[in-house]
Amino acid sequence: MDFAGAYSWINIRFLLEGLWVTLEVAFLSIIFSFIIGGVLGLIRFLDIPVLSKAAGAVVDLVRNLPLLLIIFFTYFALPQIGIRLSIFWAAVAAMTIFESAMLSEIIRSGLTSIPRGQIEAGVSTGLTYGQTMWYIVIPQALRAMVPPIVSQFVALIKDTSLAVIITLPELTRNARIVYGQNTNYVIPTFLMIAFMYWVVCYLLTKFSKRLEATYN
Repeated sequence: MDFAGAYSWINIRFLLEGLWVTLEVAFLSIIFSFIIGGVLGLIRFLDIPVLSKAAGAVVDLVRNLPLLLIIFFTYFALPQIGIRLSIFWAAVAAMTIFESAMLSEIIRSGLTSIPRGQIEAGVSTGLTYGQTMWYIVIPQALRAMVPPIVSQFVALIKDTSLAVIITLPELTRNARIVYGQNTNYVIPTFLMIAFMYWVVCYLLTKFSKRLEATYN
């Protein structure tokens, strides 16, 4: 094992560049999937005729597909119908599709956990249905949603490594290039990227605990 060679500034900088790409993909995917997943979850909760069932069918389909298959689809299949995405945006699109389905179920379950009687009570006091949802239901539901949502986001950060299959220059791919220079770099490089993933996921987990304390 050659820790000194593996941890040269050039290699560390290269790994940090990969980590930055990982965080970019994860951040954009989190933003987009939270919006789309929130809309899907709300549609399913409201039980809108036809629309809710259609949304449920799409969510169930995506949740039961491997993420790797979705990555292949966004990068290799979409160009066949005229939609061409760069490697970066194909990865973001795949992560967004997958995570939106997961988050929609979390959000729907969180909203469902609030007794319907509270909605009726809110409406009976003169609030509109939208105001009741915004001021009464959603704040309570967030308490139940925060832990699983953050866990899903932590999983998303780790799942970005699957985009190595389409040569996205994220952390795992850059690590492969580093230890490909010298077999003595393998263990040091794996230890370094494990540490980087751990730091990011640990900070996100700590942030989630602060959010839980805020809503409690």
